[in-house]
Amino acid sequence: MRMFKQYIPKMVAKHVSRLFSGRLYIDGRGGYEFDNGLLKIPTRAERRHFDTVKEVNQEIRRLKEAA
Repeated sequence: MRMFKQYIPKMVAKHVSRLFSGRLYIDGRGGYEFDNGLLKIPTRAERRHFDTVKEVNQEIRRLKEAA
């Protein structure tokens, strides 16, 4: 499990796309799981969870397009 002290979508996206599946925690945002190279929406999600998943998955798609 990787812990991020700051929420930087690009840095989180790089981590998720490299490891492909696992778990991570972002201070102030909560815990997340990722699978198949994309962040998943946690159970009992709040608005901030949906926003975080959307932002990170968009960054992952940008990284894949650039490669």
